[in-house]
Amino acid sequence: MIMTLRHTLMMTAIAVGLAGCASEPETDVAPDGDVSGPVVGPRWNLLLVGTSERLDLSPTPHFRITPDGRVSGHDGCNQFGGTVELDDENRIEFGELRSTMMACPDMQDAERVTAMLDEAYRYLIDHDRLVFFGPDQRVLGGFQRAD
Repeated sequence: MIMTLRHTLMMTAIAVGLAGCASEPETDVAPDGDVSGPVVGPRWNLLLVGTSERLDLSPTPHFRITPDGRVSGHDGCNQFGGTVELDDENRIEFGELRSTMMACPDMQDAERVTAMLDEAYRYLIDHDRLVFFGPDQRVLGGFQRAD
């Protein structure tokens, strides 16, 4: 399964590189500021950091984006919330991320999850997987649809 997930992430990275701006829009920003698209609504659970690293955090890091452009979730240590902007070129920008800031044994790994969201520039959805890319096209990590 790890090989399959690695393969999926690598193929996704290649697809994003080849597709560029010519891809079909997956999200829309409505005139009233609401957001829509396949990334909005479901809960997304962390699969990997980078292309292959699994983090053993409890609870599993996750997030959910609502149609009003809000994001909420858990980084494995703390709850967080903020805003998100999406555009028709699969760009994503998390903003105003605030956390409960409680210390825990896995604080460094939890901070890596939050940093991934802060650094996310573009995303791609492949079936039930969501992959974040940085501005340099580097794979930041992947999430899996939970519902």
